[in-house]
Amino acid sequence: MALPARESPVGKRASLFVTCIVDMIYPGTGMSVVDILEHVGVEVDFPPEQTCCAQPAFNSGYRDESRTVAKHFFRVFKDAELIVTPSGSCAAMLRHEYPHLFTPADGDAYEQAQRIASITWEFSEFMVDGLAIANLDLKLPEKQSFAIHDACHGLRGLGLGAAARELIAHLGNAELAELNECEVCCGFGGLFSVKMPELSNAMLQNKVKNINAADADTIVTGDVSCLTQMNGGLSRGKSAKRVLHLADVLAQALPGGRS
Repeated sequence: MALPARESPVGKRASLFVTCIVDMIYPGTGMSVVDILEHVGVEVDFPPEQTCCAQPAFNSGYRDESRTVAKHFFRVFKDAELIVTPSGSCAAMLRHEYPHLFTPADGDAYEQAQRIASITWEFSEFMVDGLAIANLDLKLPEKQSFAIHDACHGLRGLGLGAAARELIAHLGNAELAELNECEVCCGFGGLFSVKMPELSNAMLQNKVKNINAADADTIVTGDVSCLTQMNGGLSRGKSAKRVLHLADVLAQALPGGRS
């Protein structure tokens, strides 16, 4: 089913939906997103009462609970002109699933779900497809090589992938290499990794094997859940390679950028 249409985001204030995992474990990634957006002249606000997008409950089949969380999201982002999030997974929830959580009989909740879906952008697509900025005119302090892992929800739910590669390709001192089976799941899958840990670990080991074989120092992805899964496997395997979020890589190139 086609995703809701969106107007151009150019010139609008961006409300950052930072996501649960970024907020709790990787707050620096959220700051990297803000730094990059402000670097290209985007005004950013952060609604402080934001919580979850309801994806864990939704994926577990708890539709009523999902609707309760979504209604809170509507209240928190009621004044948002557009929403930017550093997660293809959460963006897919807002863009793809919110419109199906409610029906016209739900009145304002249905209208709000449609509105949220029509103003939400994942970080990389916002930069390249929304603002038409692939070249940030930035240069990393030293040469580094990168390969992209395409996170499942972003790739399959939103068609992401090209934008991240364009941003890295235009980054000074960055070399883009290939990752074998870059589109194959890392095994996290949210609740999947909890309910089917053996299968999840088998998928992770395959991903770690491909990462270690890649001609790249660092793997880049757009979802910190995948990042956590892969870095866990790499660390346990004593690999020197690591996975970073795209925003953190780009922020390293900012003047006085994040390390």
